[in-house]
This record gives sequence, structure tokens and C-alpha cells, in this order.
Amino acid sequence: QVQLVESGGGLVQDGGSLRLSCAASGRTLSGYVVGWFRQAPGKEREFVAGITSIGWGGDTTSYADTVKGRFTISRDNARGTVYLQMNNLKSEDTATYYCAAKHTAIPRFVPRGGYDYWGQGTQVTVSS
Repeated sequence: QVQLVESGGGLVQDGGSLRLSCAASGRTLSGYVVGWFRQAPGKEREFVAGITSIGWGGDTTSYADTVKGRFTISRDNARGTVYLQMNNLKSEDTATYYCAAKHTAIPRFVPRGGYDYWGQGTQVTVSS
């Protein structure tokens, strides 16, 4: 059982930045594919970014088109923590952001579904 905890959300102005963190309580995330998802009011949950496990030949990242060039996902392998750096935030980015983890299956492949463990979310609100 993996319990994920997100942190770093908050209220920012349009164009501002936030860094979200995802960690597993009592466990490292280094052996898992980790993804960030978000869900805005009235919309379905969507994939934002993901990163492969360090056990599969180095990090491979994947981003939704809506956040490419603005968001960066990364790992602190020593701590097993995954981050989502969000720059140039827009009102459209307002959502609850969830961290998810998946057992590694395919090398250098970031899935956009089928994740095994989920955090409870952290709220990101961008005001104009």
C-alpha cells in the first residue's frame, strides 16, 4: 500500500509560479512511474505530466499539450520525491492537482491511465 501526499498548492496571480511536491509516506517513489493529474470543476480528470522510474534507463517525461513549455516534472531521487514546477500559470490551470503512482511496466513509457495509487489532491487557484 502506497500513500501519496501532495503539497505546494495555493492561490497565485495570473503569470505566477508554484511548485507542487509529491511524496509517499514512509516509502520512496523512485521505483514507480509518477504522474500528475488535475480536475477542474465541471470537467473530467486529465493527465498533466508524468515521469518514469529511475529503474528504467533514466527519466522520460511526458506532458499534456496544454502545459508544455510551462510545466516541468522532475525527481529528487535521493528523497524519492516528485515535483511539478508550474510557471506562467493561467486561469485555465485552476484545478485540484493529484499525484499518482504506477508500478513500472514498460521502459521509457509514461502511461496516461491505469495508475495504482492516488493522493488526495492539492488545490491550485489562479486569479486574473
